[in-house]
Amino acid sequence: MRASLTWLVGVFLASLFGCKGAAPLPPKAIELNRAGVEALEQGDLETADARFALALEYNPRFVEALVNQGLVELQRGNFRHARQLLTRARRINPDVAQPHHGLGVLAERERRPDIAAKHYDEALKVDPGFSAARTNLARLLFEAGRYEHARVQFKRLTEVAPLDPAGFVGLTESLLQLGRRDEADALVAVGAKRFPESAPLKILSARRLLRNNDIGGAITLLLPLAAARDDTAVAALGWLATAELARGRTRHAVGAAERALALDPQDPVAVYAMAA
Repeated sequence: MRASLTWLVGVFLASLFGCKGAAPLPPKAIELNRAGVEALEQGDLETADARFALALEYNPRFVEALVNQGLVELQRGNFRHARQLLTRARRINPDVAQPHHGLGVLAERERRPDIAAKHYDEALKVDPGFSAARTNLARLLFEAGRYEHARVQFKRLTEVAPLDPAGFVGLTESLLQLGRRDEADALVAVGAKRFPESAPLKILSARRLLRNNDIGGAITLLLPLAAARDDTAVAALGWLATAELARGRTRHAVGAAERALALDPQDPVAVYAMAA
């Protein structure tokens, strides 16, 4: 269910941030590229574009700067120009992962997930450790209902990026979809200890408690997450409504579901709770 995958939003946004990788280039070009990435991450597209352009004046074949400039155009919605920049970067050096990954992100923005998956796969052929491409490929497989393939990719993600909770979250979701609940519950317990501040893992922990009929424990976990106005809050409120239904507090369930639907009218867990 989409509400249980709010972690994906952050993953996709993270994939838009630029590349800080260094190369045998003029030090000033590398410095400008890194400064441009900082501006891009802060949403300052004009400053980022200026810094990447200056880096490219030092060396027009600076692949990382070309990719990052393409990501700026992607953020602006200039898909044609973004494709030109990313394709040029790939042509200059097809043996780095970033241009392939950037083209994958572009294809996703154009609502072409099959093409995006191919680009992510190409990025991984170049660099199997490029975690952003593996994360996005696994996510697309999950969204397409190819849960076993998604499980394989998320499992590999936990190995190449052990400090990123996204692999644990995605692997757990895949196991749940495959009906392997005992494995999913064990993994949630491990992930929650390793990443105690991860909101998606807290929600998964709450769902595990609900499955084990520990409704009070689930509500304790969900309430702090439901206070914001973001995608995490939407998911927390949906499951909070479900928990309130389970203990027969219909008015509380309706209130939580209404708050979730005010933030996202399409949230399936809240829609289900309201219907129930």
